[in-house]
Amino acid sequence: MKILGIIPARYASTRFPAKALADIGGKSMIRRVYEQVRQSDSLTEVVVATDHPQIMEHVQAFGAPVVMTSENHPSGTDRCFEALQTHGGDFDYVINIQGDEPFIQPEQIDILAACLDGKTELATLVKRFADQEALFSPNTAKVILNRTGEAMYFSRHPIPFLRGVDPARWLETHAYFQHIGLYAYRTDVLTLITQLPPSSLEKAESLEQLRWLENGFRIRVAFTEYESMGIDTPDDLKAALIKNRHLL
Repeated sequence: MKILGIIPARYASTRFPAKALADIGGKSMIRRVYEQVRQSDSLTEVVVATDHPQIMEHVQAFGAPVVMTSENHPSGTDRCFEALQTHGGDFDYVINIQGDEPFIQPEQIDILAACLDGKTELATLVKRFADQEALFSPNTAKVILNRTGEAMYFSRHPIPFLRGVDPARWLETHAYFQHIGLYAYRTDVLTLITQLPPSSLEKAESLEQLRWLENGFRIRVAFTEYESMGIDTPDDLKAALIKNRHLL
C-alpha cells in the first residue's frame, strides 16, 4: 500500500495562536511532529499542510515537504484532501497526523497502517481508559465498538451508560475506550466524505467522524497502549514538557 502521511498545521488558534511554531527544547512543535512521523516504517511520503506563509517558510527551512492550503477549512480532514490534491501522487491511503502532538510515537502510525488492506474505508486508534477524570471529561472522545472491530458511535459523554452502577465504579465494571485522533482514509473515501454536509450528530457532539458513520461509512479500529497528548494551550505545552522532558 502507498500511504501519504499528512500533518495539518494551522496558524490560527483561539487558545494558542501559532502553536505549530512554539519552541520545544530548541525545535518547533511542527518540526518535532515531522521528525517523529518520519520514523514510521509504514509511510511512503510525509508532507506538512499549512495555511500560513510563516509556517510554510519554517518547514521549508528544516527541509520538509510542505503545501499551502486554504485558511477556511472546517476540519483537518478537509485540509488533508486539499493537500493530497496539491501534493499529487498515486496513493492508496492518507493518514492524518495531528500537528500538535510533538511526542507522537511512530509505532502508533504503524499500528494504524496495518489496518489498511484496500478494503478498509476509514480507520482510527483507541486506547482503554485508565483514568476516571479523563473518562468524564468532555474534552476526550469516547467510542464504542462492534464485534467486528468497527466503531459504532463516538461521544464526549462516557458510553455506555451503566444503569444501576455508581459512576465512580464504571471503569472497574466496564471497558471504556478513548479515541486517539489519528485517522486513515482510503483516498476515494476521502474524496467522498469531504463532499458531505455536516450531519446532525456531528453538530451535536462536535465530532466530525459522526458525519461519516451517519452516512454509512465504516471506521475500523485498532488498539494502542500509547498515550495521546495534544497541545491546545500554553499550559498543555508546559505539562507536556514536564512529562516528556526525558525525550528532549
